[in-house]
Amino acid sequence: MKKIKSYFALIFLAALYATGCVRSANPDVERGSFFFFRDGYPEMRMSSIGLLSETDEALISVTTDVVLGSLIYSSVDDVRTARISIEIRVLERQGDFSRTVKHTFSVESDFEGGFLSQDVFTHDETIEVTPGQFDVQVTVVDLSSGKAISRESEAVIPDPANPEISLTTVRLLAKGKGESDLPFFPITTYTVSSELDSLQFIFQVTNNDMDEPLEIRSRLLRFEADSTAARPMNFNNYSPSTLAYQGVNMRNPETVDQVTRRLDQPGSVLIEFKYGMLPRGNYRFEVETRGGDTEELYKARDFAIKSENYPAIVNTRELARPLIYLMDRRDHEEMMAIEDDELLKEAIDRFWLSNVGSANQARAVINLYYERVEQANKQFTNFKEGWKTDPGMMYILFGPPWYVDRYLNTMIWSYSYDRTDPRYNFVFERPNMRNEFFPFDNYLLKRNQGYFNIQYRQIQLWTSGAILTTRI
Repeated sequence: MKKIKSYFALIFLAALYATGCVRSANPDVERGSFFFFRDGYPEMRMSSIGLLSETDEALISVTTDVVLGSLIYSSVDDVRTARISIEIRVLERQGDFSRTVKHTFSVESDFEGGFLSQDVFTHDETIEVTPGQFDVQVTVVDLSSGKAISRESEAVIPDPANPEISLTTVRLLAKGKGESDLPFFPITTYTVSSELDSLQFIFQVTNNDMDEPLEIRSRLLRFEADSTAARPMNFNNYSPSTLAYQGVNMRNPETVDQVTRRLDQPGSVLIEFKYGMLPRGNYRFEVETRGGDTEELYKARDFAIKSENYPAIVNTRELARPLIYLMDRRDHEEMMAIEDDELLKEAIDRFWLSNVGSANQARAVINLYYERVEQANKQFTNFKEGWKTDPGMMYILFGPPWYVDRYLNTMIWSYSYDRTDPRYNFVFERPNMRNEFFPFDNYLLKRNQGYFNIQYRQIQLWTSGAILTTRI
């Protein structure tokens, strides 16, 4: 099955912030793919899940999303077409089963979004396997450039003949507004667009021992997380007691919903939960069960509700928010207080034109600025939008660093051959080590009052238009 759908959802840092493995370090928690962008390469996200059919056949369902704006197109008779191949490899971890499926597709695009288009080509593949644990690798090749990208996941399929209780991975699906007649489609990323209409969570429970009824407990949790934009470089460092320093509180979640179900019938049962669109924030849908004397079984799906077009910047308010890095904070608050979108758009235009002056030059500066914002979203997204993080702010203002050094919980960005010059070398520290319980990189800039002139100079480069010829 293949389709084109709108999915609202550079490489020097891609390996640092994006992971090729879809599943988290905790095998019981699925988090979807984080964004992965490599200049000149196709951009791809994928997810896989093991399940049993109605006739107890073992299956792996694989969904692959390829971002249209990342492909190379050829034009014939005003029709832009890209050619890609998708190869799916399934390998049993402790067994001899393996299978490879490969397809070639021609993808047409009206290209209204150009190279920043976040629309995706989606391919769904269901592969028959045997019960067990499998590694799943998907490779996408742009046949025009010959460049390829691969991502990996895993899938576990229970043995229907095994009397032990089993619980599959939780899968997240969604449906867009006005798509009541269409099926839910899988969400392959950690982030979810707030423009979607509803969410669906599905998982499968297998129980062949009916001496005791099976109790399935589910909860929808919301985690308190920092959602503020990065503070200026010359401000005080974050206090360890603040949420901005901690990032996200995963120890004391709010329970949004909880349900307990009893299963009396034997065999494999597919269970689904549906919710309307949730407010923006960080969530976990979790299920657990215990039958008889068996051990506790637990599975979960983490996700975050972001802006309508994330990671792209499209509507008026999305364009206005990142201007906080170029404006006085009070002036920015006054701009964001404008409720009418048309008036807000006029205020944004006035800001750029009154500063840059030339309309043509302003257009080029605007394109560069929001290109940086989108790239920051793709590289630094964690519990909050990538442009709001400290690395995101620095990337937007200064561009990609020349060098990146990392050791333990410290990261250093250098914009000079002189790696000791404080004007061109910036240090980030990570309060929480990334692990199975805290899956995010939350690097915070070590701020200094001496950075006032450095940031002021950089803002002047942007507002004067000189950023087009002088970066730092």
